Amino acid sequence: MKYSYVSHLECPKCHEIYTVDEVNQLCRCGAPLLVRYNLNEAKSILKKEDLNSRKNSLWRYHELLPVKNEENIVSLDEGMTPLTHLKKLGEKYALANLFIKDEGIIPTGSFKTRGASVGISKAKELGVKQLAMPTNGNAGAAWALYSAKAGIQATIVMPQDAPNITRKEVAVSGANLYLVNGLISDAGKIVGKLIAEQEIYDASTLKEPYRIEGKKTMGYEILEQFNWQVPDIILYPTGGGVGIIGIYKALLELKEMGWIESDKFPRLVAVQAEGCAPIVKAWQEGKKESVFWENSKTNAFGINVPKALGDFLVLEAIYETNGCAIAISEVDISEAQRLVAETEGNFICPEGAATFAAARILREQNWIKEDETVVCLNTGQGIKYPETVETNNVTLLEPNDVIKAL
Repeated sequence: MKYSYVSHLECPKCHEIYTVDEVNQLCRCGAPLLVRYNLNEAKSILKKEDLNSRKNSLWRYHELLPVKNEENIVSLDEGMTPLTHLKKLGEKYALANLFIKDEGIIPTGSFKTRGASVGISKAKELGVKQLAMPTNGNAGAAWALYSAKAGIQATIVMPQDAPNITRKEVAVSGANLYLVNGLISDAGKIVGKLIAEQEIYDASTLKEPYRIEGKKTMGYEILEQFNWQVPDIILYPTGGGVGIIGIYKALLELKEMGWIESDKFPRLVAVQAEGCAPIVKAWQEGKKESVFWENSKTNAFGINVPKALGDFLVLEAIYETNGCAIAISEVDISEAQRLVAETEGNFICPEGAATFAAARILREQNWIKEDETVVCLNTGQGIKYPETVETNNVTLLEPNDVIKAL
C-alpha cells in the first residue's frame, strides 16, 4: 500500500501538467497549480472505516495528501479540531443546527497550521533549505515554527500593524522577520524581489501548491465529524481564499471517492469585511476574477487581502455550490465576537466572528433556513488579537474594598 496516491500537479486554467517530484511554483501561464491524485486507485484501497483506528491528526488522510515518504512528515499533531453545536447562540439566530469548527484549538493557534504542516513536509521532501513568504501574521507564524522543526531557514515579511503576537511567534522561531510599512501586497512585492534575486523557495499563498492540501483537510474533517452527512452551508472568512478553495477541493475528491452519497454539496459562503471585499464585489457583478481593492482596512486582519491570486478559484467554488459572498461591517464583527463569547464561551478571532455575523444576516434575509445545518469556521484564537477587545470600564479595587451584591 502506498503512503500517498499523489499523481501530479495541474494548472486549473490551461491544464498543463507538472511533476510533484521537483520544485514547481506557478504554472507558466501564471496560475496556481493544484495537486491531483490517483483517486480510483486510492478508493480501491482506502475505506472510511480505516480512519476509525487512526490518530486524530490531519495526517490520518495521508493517502490523499502529497507527501510520498512518511519520514518527511513535519507535524505537531495538528488537525481534528472540535465541531461543536452552539445551541444557545443558535436560538438567538433562529438557527436550530448552528455549528462552530474551531481552528483556534490547534498548534500555533490558527488554521494556517494545516497549510504549514503539509507545505513544509513537502518542501522537506523536495530538499528545500530556505523559503520566504509575505503574511498578515498567522501564516507567517505557522510557517516559521514548522520551518524551525524541519530545519528550513524561513524569511517572513509582514505589515508592521500585523498582530503583535504573531510577530513574536516568528521571532521566537529563529526565522528572519521583517516588517513593512504597508499591506500584505507590499510585503509580497518585497518577497518577490528576494525570490528573484536569490532563487529560494517561494512559500507565498498559492505560489506553492501544497498549502491548499493542508487546508482541504478541514473539509474532510467536517464530513467525517458529521458521519459523512453533508451540511447545508459552510461559511468561511476569505482573504487569500485558500481555505474555501481547499474545502471545495475536498468535496470534489470525496465525491469522486464515493464517500459522499448525496449529489448535494454544502453552499459555500465567502465572508469578507466591508473594508476589504474584492471577492464580494466580483460575485455581486457575476465576474470570474476580482479587482484590486484600494485602501483596504479591517480589524479582521487575516482577511485584509486586496487581491487574491486564487480569486477565480474562490469564485468558482461559490458559483458551483450555489453559495454567495457577503461583506460584514466592523461593528457587526465586534458584536458577533462578543456574543459568541458571552453565550457559548468561545473567544474567537475577528475573522471567525465575521462568519457568525454573516450567518445571522443571511438567516434574517431567509437565505439560510431555520432548520438547515450551518457550519461557521473560526480560523484562530481570539487571544491572538487582544487589541480587538476593550476593557476600559473595569473597576479598579483597593485591597480592602468590598464588592457589593450584584
